[in-house]
Amino acid sequence: MKISSENNLAPRSVDHLVLPVAEVEVARARYEALGFTVAPTGVHPFGTENCCVFFADGTFLEPLGIAHRETCEAKALKGHTFVRNDQSYRFRRGVEGFSHMVLKSGDARADHKAFQKRGISGGKMVKFGRSFATPDGQKGRVSFHLAFAADPRSPDADFFTCQVLDPPKVDRSALQAHANGVVGLRKILMSETNPTDFQYFFQDYLNQREMEADSFGMSFAADNCEITVLTPDGLRAFYGIEASGTERGLLFEAAVLDVRDISVLTRHFDAQGVAYSQHRGTIVVPPATGQGTTLIFGKPQ
Repeated sequence: MKISSENNLAPRSVDHLVLPVAEVEVARARYEALGFTVAPTGVHPFGTENCCVFFADGTFLEPLGIAHRETCEAKALKGHTFVRNDQSYRFRRGVEGFSHMVLKSGDARADHKAFQKRGISGGKMVKFGRSFATPDGQKGRVSFHLAFAADPRSPDADFFTCQVLDPPKVDRSALQAHANGVVGLRKILMSETNPTDFQYFFQDYLNQREMEADSFGMSFAADNCEITVLTPDGLRAFYGIEASGTERGLLFEAAVLDVRDISVLTRHFDAQGVAYSQHRGTIVVPPATGQGTTLIFGKPQ
């Protein structure tokens, strides 16, 4: 069943997914074993660090580690929204997982005001800059503004928009080429006992009023991928995975990735000793140390 209402705003695009990990270098080794090209480590001024996996469709995965624990703790005590969220997730859910969904933004200040007006603000904006380096030796600095959204009924799922100020002119084609053939992010999977309880939150966060709903859950089309919230039965039936919690509230469960050739993917996994299963034409890789979350691979639709 499709449910819609008038909406003068275009649906937003997904930017990236934040995946807490215990150690960034362990995450790097894991993602390289999965056949991904991994970017050089980036260090944030608030104590965290990452090693990102970029895709040709403009999305990416962000395995996130702790570079300086004391800095993180001090920032969290001062109310730094991103670090506070990360610390809360690690305390409640463990040091590895899937904590944030992030949308692209052209004006994070406007997003912050809109989230406040709609009653879904997740806290104070975050503004920061950091240095970066590319595999071919290019170096520079990039700045970001982040605006946060949240639903207090879901303490273990956080959301924000990300505006890149003066984006650097960097050729990422080498980082977007992966030995496993992955080309982009197709779908973000979440779980909840009664998904439509969170309909209005997603409509406001995504700028998307239309949704598909049935007895197993609901789906929204962002501008570049799909966001699906399923019941535990729905997750099991459609993707062969179990929900990671039994309490009420949204939980991120998996990223579904488009891959050019499934046979190339599985040959790579077999050579690397990567455990996987097959379910309804997809390849399912369960969480492992350094991976953060379940990864599901399928041919582009």
